[in-house]
Amino acid sequence: MTDLPSPTAAAAPLRRRPSQARSKERVERILTVARELIATRGSEALRMAEVADAAGISIGSLYQYFPDKAAIIRTLAERYNLQEQACIQAALDAVRDPAGLRRALAGLVDDYYALFQAEPAMRDIWSGTQADPSLRDIDLAATRLLGDMLAAALIRLQPEADAEELRISAFLTMHMAGATVRLAIALERSEGDALIAALKRMMMRELLPV
Repeated sequence: MTDLPSPTAAAAPLRRRPSQARSKERVERILTVARELIATRGSEALRMAEVADAAGISIGSLYQYFPDKAAIIRTLAERYNLQEQACIQAALDAVRDPAGLRRALAGLVDDYYALFQAEPAMRDIWSGTQADPSLRDIDLAATRLLGDMLAAALIRLQPEADAEELRISAFLTMHMAGATVRLAIALERSEGDALIAALKRMMMRELLPV
């Protein structure tokens, strides 16, 4: 997967939208610092003063862009979603037959699993999804969008099938994939790998035409 999209690409909860290059660079530095601090100490321990100090800006400058640490965390979550959506859209747009769908789904699950392993900040942010209504809403909206992407590929392969049933199956599949990857990360690696393998088998059985 590629680097995270630029902060201006996301529908981020910024208090002030950066328009000049210097402001954009400052927002990028704030998010990079916050991401590193979360990866090291967790989002619960994140403090605005600490972010400002590490970013080399005043606390007042930080508040010009982000009203609180929740806004920083939401912005990071939305950026992760943009990254995920771009990868999934590209992979599913290329699907033209069942074998292509099988390769795309297996590759996407493996990539998502690897991303969670490589990004401790991402793991921390999404571990708190259910406890934070705003993150929960972001997660649900992202899952719906990913489900729509998968449904479009399924409808393309199975034009005679019931489109609404395919949409429901796609939505559930994307929810199950995200939840399983997050569970797998919390387990010992061997057990996590086994869960991911089982997930891929279940997805194939549910979605691929016989």
